[in-house]
Amino acid sequence: MAYSELVKDFKRIRDYMREFFVYGFKSRAEYDAKSSRGYDNERRRIESWLGGFMSFHRDASGKNVFISVDSRAIPRNPLYKAFKAKTFTATDVTLHYFVLDILAEGVKLTLREILERIADDYLSSFDAPIALDESTLRKKLKEYENLGLISSEKSGRQLLYSRADVRVDLNGWKDAAAFFSEADPLGMIGSYLLDKYKSQPNYFRFKHHYVLHAMESEILYELLEARGEKRRVELKIFTARHGKTSAHVVVPLKIFISTQNGRRYLLAYNHRFKRMIFYRLDSVKSITLGEPEPEFEKYLNEAQNFKKNLWGVAIPTREYVDHIEIDIRVENGEEYVLSRLEREKRNGKITPLGDYLYRFTADICDAVEMLPWMRTFIGRIVNLRCDNKYVEETFYEDLKALEHMYGVGEDVVH
Repeated sequence: MAYSELVKDFKRIRDYMREFFVYGFKSRAEYDAKSSRGYDNERRRIESWLGGFMSFHRDASGKNVFISVDSRAIPRNPLYKAFKAKTFTATDVTLHYFVLDILAEGVKLTLREILERIADDYLSSFDAPIALDESTLRKKLKEYENLGLISSEKSGRQLLYSRADVRVDLNGWKDAAAFFSEADPLGMIGSYLLDKYKSQPNYFRFKHHYVLHAMESEILYELLEARGEKRRVELKIFTARHGKTSAHVVVPLKIFISTQNGRRYLLAYNHRFKRMIFYRLDSVKSITLGEPEPEFEKYLNEAQNFKKNLWGVAIPTREYVDHIEIDIRVENGEEYVLSRLEREKRNGKITPLGDYLYRFTADICDAVEMLPWMRTFIGRIVNLRCDNKYVEETFYEDLKALEHMYGVGEDVVH
C-alpha cells in the first residue's frame, strides 16, 4: 500500500495517535496492532502533520517516538492538523467543481437536470469520462447539503438544488476565533474558522493547555448533539486493562472536564445497570445515535441532584455520603490561601471560626478523592474529621511518612 498523507477515517488515526504517540511510547517491534508496513505508513503520516513536535528516545526495545509539546510556547494546537487531512477520490474532486460551477448564483436545478448538464457540458469533452449515476450524485448533493454548501427546496414531487448563501463577514471575529480555538472544548471549530483568514493572531498563550484532548473533539460533538436531541446513544468503550471493547446503551447528560489534567468525562444514565456512570471520553471508540429518550428530563434532574455531592468522578455503590470537616489556618498576608479555598471548594462551604481559622465542610460521595487536594494544605490543616475513617488514617499516615522522609521526630501533632 502506497503511503499517503491523507486519511479517510479519523477514528483509526485517533486510536493510533492516542495509543502509540500519547500513552504507548512503543517501539516499532512492540507495536503489534498493524503490520510493519502499516506501522511505517501511519508513523510517516502523523510525522507529516507534527514533524516539529516529535521526539524520541532509545532503549533496549528500540526507538520510541512520542509527541513533545510545550503548550505555553505555541499559539495553536498542532493536533488540529490531523482533522484536516481528509482524502478524496477522483470522483469527489470532479463532482465538487462540476456541481458548484453548474449551480451558479441564482440557479436552481433538479438532480436529473444537474446530471444532464454534467454529461453534456463537461464529461462530453473527455475521451474516457468517469462513470456517473444518479445514486452517486444524490449522495454528493446530500453530503454538501449537510455541510451547508448547497440547499434544497421542494417543487412539486422534485427537489430543486441551489448554492447556499454562506457569505459571512468574519473580519471582526478573528481574535475571538483564535481564543476560542484554544480555550473551548470544541476549539476545533475555531481552528476551521481561522483557516479562512490570510493571517492569524499569535499572541494567545495558555499556561495550562491540554492539547492532547483535541483528539476527542468528534466524540464530544456527537455526544452534545445526542444530548441536544435528547437521544440515547450506544458507546463502544475500550478497556485497556482487559484489552476488550464493550457496548453500552446510555443517555448522555453532562460533560465534566478536569481542571487538573484536562481529561473529559461523560456522566450518563446506563439503562442496563440502571444508574449513573462516568465514562472517560478517551476510552470511547465510537458513538451510534439511538432513539429519543422519553424520560430524558427525569434523568437530567437526577444528574443535577447527583452532582451536588461529587468531588471528582468516583461513584460509589453505597447510598450515603462522607461528611468531612477541615480546619485551616490562614495567617495575615495569606489572603491568597483563602481565595484559593473559595475558588476550589466545589460543593463545599467555608465558615470563619476566628483566630485566623476557617472551616471547610462538605458532603462527598467518596471523600478519598479529596486526599490529593487536602495534601496541598499540609502545614495549614489544624484539624481533620471525616465519617470515612480511612481518609483520616491515610492523611495522618502520610504526615508520618513525610516526617520520616525529612528526619523529623516521631511525634505528630494532631
